[in-house]
Amino acid sequence: MRSIKDWPEDERPREKLLQQGAERLSDAELLALVLRTGDAASGTSALDQARSLLTRFGSLRELAAAGSRELQQQKGIGPAKTAELLGVFELARRFSAAPLRPGERYSCSQDVYRHYHERLRDRKKEVFLTLLLDAKNRVIREVQISEGSLTASIVHPREVFAPVVRESAAAVLFIHNHPSGDPTPSREDIDLTTRLRQAGELMGVRVLDHIIIGNGDYISFADRGL
Repeated sequence: MRSIKDWPEDERPREKLLQQGAERLSDAELLALVLRTGDAASGTSALDQARSLLTRFGSLRELAAAGSRELQQQKGIGPAKTAELLGVFELARRFSAAPLRPGERYSCSQDVYRHYHERLRDRKKEVFLTLLLDAKNRVIREVQISEGSLTASIVHPREVFAPVVRESAAAVLFIHNHPSGDPTPSREDIDLTTRLRQAGELMGVRVLDHIIIGNGDYISFADRGL
């Protein structure tokens, strides 16, 4: 099988991008640019490997959600190429997601969804975050409280409110994801939110909302009166 460098110039992904623009490249061609080289042992080009990855995982989004072990099960994808792929996908997530930063004001649940959706939608474990806010609902900082199993996040009010006390926050906002993609609150989610609100009342800290991020959707406890 011929190497990409032996192809006609206008068919090579790199040259095609420079001559025609990145938007003219297919998903496989863009992936081939990241992989850069093929696999000599199997005689496959970088484009062959890119196509194989997309066939195996089904889409770019599913590929982006894959872990290092899954990627390295693909023939010709070793630690170096795995690191390149993981790095590119993480850059894409960071570019797409603009987390609420210190000093920014929280105004509605949709703001939180827009800021955190890309970051959390593909996580395979539940991640529980707390946003610490001042008296004017401006962000002080974000704190990750836990990263749980495939089905549940282990959260205790003591762990949640310890940083609240340290930072003298006046209000808090809770965010977590559902790896299933369905943001519908579970009974555990509802019970946890009730306990956290009760703890907040005892400490004089306003609990503004608990937002669950799914795949393309979200649930706000405050918006639904839960």
